[in-house]
Amino acid sequence: MADQRRAERLDQPREPGGVKLPRFDPEAFGRWSEGIARGMGTANFIVYMTVVITAWFVWNTLAPAQLQFDPYTFTFLTLVLSLQASYAAPLILLAQNRQADRDRLAFEEDRRRATAQKADTEYLAREIAALRIAMGEVATRDFVRSELTRLAEELDEAAQRRQKLERRQREKAAQRSGGGEPLDEPRDDLDGDLAGDRRPEG
Repeated sequence: MADQRRAERLDQPREPGGVKLPRFDPEAFGRWSEGIARGMGTANFIVYMTVVITAWFVWNTLAPAQLQFDPYTFTFLTLVLSLQASYAAPLILLAQNRQADRDRLAFEEDRRRATAQKADTEYLAREIAALRIAMGEVATRDFVRSELTRLAEELDEAAQRRQKLERRQREKAAQRSGGGEPLDEPRDDLDGDLAGDRRPEG
């Protein structure tokens, strides 16, 4: 039924008449050829082949003449080995071609991943550079700490000035109200500039 529909299609050329060759699955044949190539490329194959050829030689040399099936010069063995070589070479080439196709696909996939990784690396490098530029305009921890220290010192100085001003005002108020000496208060190092700042009243 499928062959009939294929023959009725006008977009495909008609298959030549006569003997139709059998169709096979290239993928299955390729896997089969790779299995044979892998088997022939092992030490077991060489050992078994050596044993068979040695037994062939011994049998066709030492056995009675009526039991020898391939006497010297071993023409049938030469034919078998020639057939084996003639089939082994294309099978090995087919397996190598399939392996080359897999290697090419793997190489293309590796190149695609390397390209994507390079693009990601360049993107991250640009982002890091942008962050460094932005961090140049942001206050660092040391800068904030120094500014806080300076602000604390200014606040301490302002508090000391306020205390001196309050002390001077209390002394003036005591002099005006009592007319006597100012209160005896323990003086500290802040009172040294207080005397310098005090002006005589006219």
